[in-house]
Amino acid sequence: MDSLRLSVSVFRRFSLAFLFLALTAFAPSAPILAQTPAPPSGQQPDQATPDSGGPSADTGVIALPKKKDSAEDAPLPAPVAPKLKNPEGTPNFSLRIEVPEVTVDVGILLEKNGQFVPGLKPGNFRVYENGELQKITGFKRTEAPINALLLCEFAATNYHFIYDMRNAANAFASQLRPMDYVAVMTFDMHTRIVSDFTQDKTQVQEAVNSMRIPMFDDRNLFDALYEAEDRLSRVEGRKYIILIASGRDTFSRINFDKIMQKVKNTPDVTIFAVSTGGAMRAVTEGRGGWGAQMRDMDYLQADNEMKTLAKLTGGMWFSPRFAAEMPEIFSTINQNIRSKYQLIYHPTNARQDGTYRKLRVELVDDEGHPLRIQDEKQRPLKYDIIARDGYRARQEVE
Repeated sequence: MDSLRLSVSVFRRFSLAFLFLALTAFAPSAPILAQTPAPPSGQQPDQATPDSGGPSADTGVIALPKKKDSAEDAPLPAPVAPKLKNPEGTPNFSLRIEVPEVTVDVGILLEKNGQFVPGLKPGNFRVYENGELQKITGFKRTEAPINALLLCEFAATNYHFIYDMRNAANAFASQLRPMDYVAVMTFDMHTRIVSDFTQDKTQVQEAVNSMRIPMFDDRNLFDALYEAEDRLSRVEGRKYIILIASGRDTFSRINFDKIMQKVKNTPDVTIFAVSTGGAMRAVTEGRGGWGAQMRDMDYLQADNEMKTLAKLTGGMWFSPRFAAEMPEIFSTINQNIRSKYQLIYHPTNARQDGTYRKLRVELVDDEGHPLRIQDEKQRPLKYDIIARDGYRARQEVE
């Protein structure tokens, strides 16, 4: 009985030891984690990728760290505009620099027949301003309609002067083209506008022929020319004054120096002067006593003044003695007005000080020597260079 109890006790102990060993052998080495409860039936597990990125599987989401953008792939930041700060008490301001530009119209005419010389190149021209050579930046040949004022002396002095004036004015009107604009203005002691600007050649001729009886024998040339310059300054573009007069002045309110300044200061106006009374002067010149000698001196002075006014503006002066010369004279004037070379340069003296700048234009060949022009028989031809004597620089406004 005692032996049986011992066997049962030993068996129990052996069974407990065997059970313990079995449990120990089959147990996992890591601690058991709590499992997520299964989702309800019909509902799929959440397979969305977390915000931090990474793949997902049936056993659950495995979170991986999100890859950061490298510095090379990132765009460069925009440059920051510099902030400028004015000194205290200084307001904002803008600065504008104007580069002055000078345009010179040049006519090249043969002395023999007044024919325009074509075919010249930019390298054939030299422009000097106050004796300093300028660089030509623009060059072209222009041919444009005429915008002219016919300024005629109509005074009760001598019939020969009126006769010459009418012949000259009609010769000019007969050579007008349909695109030309011409006005007619007369003067004795006062000025009168006989015809405003028109393209009708017949109207210009009728205005000239309507002048029958002059009122005064005074000839205020300087006052009339001053008024003509003032009127044309309001017209845009290149303008011309065809001055047909004896050149003598009696009671003008301004003197010759004043009209010279007015002519210099009025841009884009060219004067062509035609002296009248040449035939009468040729017959009476050098005859008579002291009074006749004084009269001859007055006419010589008048010729010099007419020539000077024309030369200042790049025009021409003519002193015909016969009516048959008029068509040729105005043919030369027409050719000079319509056909020109236009030179453009930026002066080396860029100061806008209102000073008067002297201009000189020369013609040279390819080697820099004075240009020689020849006819078909290789004979040299003389030519005239028609250009303004100078210009007045703009006055800088402070």
